Amino acid sequence: MAVQRQETPISRDAGGVLVVDDEFSMRDSLVHWFEKDGYRTGSAQDAREALQRLEEEPWDAVLLDIKMPGMDGLELQRRIRDVDPSLPIIMITAFASVDSAVQALKEGAFDYVTKPIDPDELSHLVRRAVERHRLHQENLQLRQKVDQLATPTTIVGASGPMARVLELVRSVAETDSTVLIRGESGTGKELIAQTIHANSRRRYFPIVPVNCGSVPESLLESELFGHEKGAFTGAQYRRKGKLEMADGGTLFLDEVGTIGLPMQVNLLRVLETKEFTRVGGAKPVHVDFRVICATNQDLEAQVRDGTFREDLYFRLNVVTISLPPLRERRQDIPLLAHHLLKKYAQDMNRPFTGFDPAAMDLLVRYNWPGNVRELANAVERAMVVGRPPSVHPEDLPVRLNESSASQTGDSLADMERAHVGMILERTGGNVTRAAEILGIDRVTLYNKIKKYHLRS
Repeated sequence: MAVQRQETPISRDAGGVLVVDDEFSMRDSLVHWFEKDGYRTGSAQDAREALQRLEEEPWDAVLLDIKMPGMDGLELQRRIRDVDPSLPIIMITAFASVDSAVQALKEGAFDYVTKPIDPDELSHLVRRAVERHRLHQENLQLRQKVDQLATPTTIVGASGPMARVLELVRSVAETDSTVLIRGESGTGKELIAQTIHANSRRRYFPIVPVNCGSVPESLLESELFGHEKGAFTGAQYRRKGKLEMADGGTLFLDEVGTIGLPMQVNLLRVLETKEFTRVGGAKPVHVDFRVICATNQDLEAQVRDGTFREDLYFRLNVVTISLPPLRERRQDIPLLAHHLLKKYAQDMNRPFTGFDPAAMDLLVRYNWPGNVRELANAVERAMVVGRPPSVHPEDLPVRLNESSASQTGDSLADMERAHVGMILERTGGNVTRAAEILGIDRVTLYNKIKKYHLRS
């Protein structure tokens, strides 16, 4: 008498189910059952054939009989899990071998069913197994996409100072250590923080930035810790603070040197205990986050004059990354300028392809007090007022031309000194490369370096 069951509608792309059993009648019945449910099905009569089918195409669940001649179901399960630990395996067993099924569960089987099989129970188990495997695969694909998106591609620099920075970034990203990023305004401190987070084990959780300098001291506590409903006038609902939002991820405290002393005490306690209380609340909230800080101020001087707590300074200053100003890595200016030009050309739909040599010379010689941020503004401005395909000197801000005029005298010697110095900076002090660009031999270049008191 045929086994009757209540069919459950399944989507057309329901997944793949592989049936492994040495009994033809059992394989045939199970295959037909799950074909009616919309699954892609396959069968194997022994372990060797099953392993071959697993190599040939992907599956979302395996129905596996424990008792088979040759390699039994338990050993086959171990082989399958060595290849794909996420593949759900449902064991089929007789009542007499339930102990073996329990052993299979201990070794990672999804579940087991006993003969005679209840078709509806098995259908439910298979659906759950397939859904779990599909979810695992989707999660894996999502993580791979996140990894690809998180890979830093916007840090541009080939100079010695930036190479050392990037090496330190790669090292510290693998840890949970607190990082203090130091550098002048516009050097890219937030970008470095994002790169560290994107390469850390916390990259699947958010990085939450807090610009401490832009939030009034009276509001910073609520901004960081959140508040309960009715905690103060205007608090009409409970609000999560940035600490809570960063749970599992990274808290980025920009301009950390501007935090006042009372808040420094509260912040130090949170960093040490990973626990805080919302404003107006009584229940402690536990959080797990990494801290990355940034500042352009002299924290050591602030410690000496009593405006920054020494214990908080030592708590934050575990690993320090110092970003060089742009004037100390002029070799990177052409790379950065071309990177920015390509970016803005795409964003603004402007067909710019490069820089006139005289315009690039101005960019390299200028001191950039605003660093990379100022360079970005200058390139964007040039692409707005200029005419494609190249950026020319007159397209750049007036201050660049004025600075160049003030730095270079009228004499031929003054111009030569400035040009040789610019080429040396562009090549990172590589005398051989600089001599090739200038079209002179190394001895002549060494003489000019000595004559003009330049550093190679």
